[in-house]
Amino acid sequence: MTVREVEHEITVEAPAAEVYRLIAEVENWPLIFPPSVHVERVEHAGDEERIQIWATANGTAKNWTSRRVLDPGALRITFRQEVSAPPVAAMGGTWIAEAVAPDRTRLRLLHDYRAVDDDPAGLEWIDQAVDRNSRLELAALKASVELATGTPDLMLSFEDSVEINGSAKDVYDFINEANLWQERLPHVAAVDLREEIPGLQVLRMDTLTKDGSSHTTESVRVCFPHQRIVYKQTTLPALMALHTGCWSLVEDDRGVTTATSQHTVIVNTGNIHAILGPDAGVPEARTFLRNALGTNSRATLGHAKDYAEARARQ
Repeated sequence: MTVREVEHEITVEAPAAEVYRLIAEVENWPLIFPPSVHVERVEHAGDEERIQIWATANGTAKNWTSRRVLDPGALRITFRQEVSAPPVAAMGGTWIAEAVAPDRTRLRLLHDYRAVDDDPAGLEWIDQAVDRNSRLELAALKASVELATGTPDLMLSFEDSVEINGSAKDVYDFINEANLWQERLPHVAAVDLREEIPGLQVLRMDTLTKDGSSHTTESVRVCFPHQRIVYKQTTLPALMALHTGCWSLVEDDRGVTTATSQHTVIVNTGNIHAILGPDAGVPEARTFLRNALGTNSRATLGHAKDYAEARARQ
């Protein structure tokens, strides 16, 4: 049985306790770590917890469950996958935040793992995935921590809601069946939906803008019938450095559904002038993104409303 042990590290210009906190609070992971799409804490007792993770590895969408032991005194978190996704047979590791100075941290990420049936090709795939994801995660965490303490106005979160006289199931079906969006939504020019694992989708889409041009995005979506669909864009428009979102549905006892579209984005400052002109800055980019994303979301919710209300009248 071949067990591989590897270590990655990075220096973060922030206090060790703050670095530890961001890793401990798993709900922040999709905003910090590029591979993470969605993370939920499913059990919690004392310093031990069980979390479910949906993420990409070497471009493939995966999900697994891990157990973690948090040690805030030592600024250390150990983790072990409870159910791994092939080709991984077992995987665990440790996050260690070491204070180098009051505002500087050496962050170490340790992994140990083995492949199903000790398959050499499987082990090589895991080697590449762990190395790629570890480097991405460490660099992204460093950027996120330093961004939060430096220019927090680059992050923007907002939501739009609509009341629908129809069932949450019908609204959910409309949003879930994105393979039909090209026929159902005027602002969608082309769509490709893959769902190799039930409830875990990869959605590639060409979206039309007001001037008639289109841009291509790709998202990983995690679906929870008939309540919500959370997603993270893995191929982004030029003005965004990050984009996560959630479609959430709440049906009341009258049969009325409140459908909400939520977005969190980080502005890509390097492309502001090219897209919005030489005089534009972060405020103009925030306004542009709020309007563009909100317009498309409200359009989708409007068509979902028409669909669900028509079904309710049948």
